[in-house]
Amino acid sequence: MGRGKIEIKRIENKTNRQVTYSKRRAGIMKKAQELSVLCDAEVSLIMFSSSGRCVDFITPTISHKDFYDKYQKITGADLWKSQYDRMQQELKTLLEKNKRLRREIGQRIGEDLDDLSIQELRSLEQDLRNTEKVVRLRKFSLLSSQGDTQKKKVKQLAQINGSLWQEYRESLEEEYAVANGLELGNGVAPHIFSFRLQPSQPNLHDEEEYEIHGLRPA
Repeated sequence: MGRGKIEIKRIENKTNRQVTYSKRRAGIMKKAQELSVLCDAEVSLIMFSSSGRCVDFITPTISHKDFYDKYQKITGADLWKSQYDRMQQELKTLLEKNKRLRREIGQRIGEDLDDLSIQELRSLEQDLRNTEKVVRLRKFSLLSSQGDTQKKKVKQLAQINGSLWQEYRESLEEEYAVANGLELGNGVAPHIFSFRLQPSQPNLHDEEEYEIHGLRPA
């Protein structure tokens, strides 16, 4: 008993629709491969699922480009014309925008002013003034930031200097306390050191010696 004829219409159930697509996709891909091998035919097959996923097959002996070039040559159709026209229009728009921007940049440095009207010149002048304000504000902001950074550095250095000076004073006090402790513990009075400068001239040295002892040189 053969299967009943299936009515060809859209399957409403999403799950059943996806299952049917997967099964029939595999079948048609197999048929395309068999047709290419058995009949030495150049076959190209492209399918898009309802979710937008693309599946394609083409005879291994030919590339996609060669296949579609051959198709265009035989049928006289131009598959790329709409795409080419769209790209040309985009290129034209970009070239016009680039030209306009270059002209505006030139006008801001004093070029291409001959064709401007009084109103356009006033507008350009106002734009330049606004630009000057923005640049000045940015400059002051940068200078202020640099000044704050320098103040922080000076404050940090002052703190470091204070810490080092405090450590130095504590070290001196500690050494003084240790020295006094040792001298008092031994019952010895602190030593008094005296220094005497030696004159660089021997004769002056002799005269000083005579004066100290109450003698005068012969």
